Amino acid sequence: MTDDSTRAPGAAEASRASARPSGTDPAGATEIMRRCDELATHSSLPDGLIQRVYLSKEHAEVNAIAAAWMQQAGMTTWQDAAGNQCGRLEGAVPGLPALLLGSHLDTVPSAGRYDGILGVLSAIAVVERIHRSGRALPFALEVVAFADEEGTRFGRALLGSRALAGTWDDDWWNLHGEDGVSLRDAFTAWGLDPSRIGDAARRPDELIGYLEAHIEQGPYLEDENKALGVVSSIAGARRFLITVTGRAGHSGTPYERRRDALAGAAEAIVAIERIARSAQLIATVGHLEVFPDAVNVIPGKVEFSLDLRGEYDSERDRVWTVIQTTLSDICRQRRLRWESVETHSAPAAVCSARLRGVIGDGIRSTGDQRPMSLFSKAGHDAMAVAEITEIGMLFVRCEGGVSHNPAEHVTVQDVAKTLDAFEAAVLALADQHEPDQHESDQHESAQHGTERAAGA
Repeated sequence: MTDDSTRAPGAAEASRASARPSGTDPAGATEIMRRCDELATHSSLPDGLIQRVYLSKEHAEVNAIAAAWMQQAGMTTWQDAAGNQCGRLEGAVPGLPALLLGSHLDTVPSAGRYDGILGVLSAIAVVERIHRSGRALPFALEVVAFADEEGTRFGRALLGSRALAGTWDDDWWNLHGEDGVSLRDAFTAWGLDPSRIGDAARRPDELIGYLEAHIEQGPYLEDENKALGVVSSIAGARRFLITVTGRAGHSGTPYERRRDALAGAAEAIVAIERIARSAQLIATVGHLEVFPDAVNVIPGKVEFSLDLRGEYDSERDRVWTVIQTTLSDICRQRRLRWESVETHSAPAAVCSARLRGVIGDGIRSTGDQRPMSLFSKAGHDAMAVAEITEIGMLFVRCEGGVSHNPAEHVTVQDVAKTLDAFEAAVLALADQHEPDQHESDQHESAQHGTERAAGA
């Protein structure tokens, strides 16, 4: 982790800092915390636990609530062809390219209430601030609440943002959830038309960039006693379902005659951890299933997942090659066989220097003159959006680095700083923005239209 402190704040940043000192809107932050609590009640799990999956009743409920908050903030709203909830505030003239702000409203099972949600609500609040200020920006502002970042229901992450980025894969229509329902059938049952999925895609010329606020999901900000940080890049992730096959047998079978798939898988999982740690990568085995799963039967087959992440795709892929060689060696020694299916692949995404700069400006406006730069080991919707526009991310401290857990927690003071920094970043970008020829033509056309109307 490094300090992103190469620039001192300029006059524009200093002016904004003095106009809005850190934490001047505790009521706004308190309202965001209340809204997080409200959305947490829309869950498919009992006893106060949170789970909200793609194309569910709860998904529809929170989209409707978010749309109402967007409208309150001055935006026009719509739900796109993938089920993402969107809102737009026009810029100085209608039809300008947009700065996209957002995150996701879906969750993992037994989730916390801030992962993704805080980013969506912060984006709405920032748009509302700018709308109420009366300032006309040289670009439009759009907020998107992505529908499926986590991939909980169908096992494929970033479905909402992939649709927006125009990188939807038609093979995904054959994905099935644990309930046996296909993605195609779930779309139809929810009221969406699979044949219209392309309508969700945005063109690069429609956007000037994407900013996302998100809890850190790590301990580094807390360790340095900092509320906010600038994301430098997002880890590239590959996910696999690995199957180890041996031969089921009676538990009384002598060791030399066993072909125990579970013993082989266990050795492999420990080896994967060792290999990843030595390469300073992240490898996680989060799912394991044993067949036939009986106490007195030697396992004949084991399935386990592997989530492999790295800052650089080349190093991540090199480590996967080492893991494959190790799996082959283990299985050969134990008279087993193995195979894998890749279920997810996302390249590492680098945040642009321009957007890192405005986020740094925003953080400095809250009083932290040496913003911390962090590499995100967690994946985010920004990874998909990076296919069509430049991205930037603001990290918010979360207590203990705990996430994907009901204990996930942020403070109202840090949320207040998030709002200040996020707004200041948007305004810093507006100060820097130089419209391209297409935008200039739009502006000139709109001015002529106004003059003609005045003359009439």
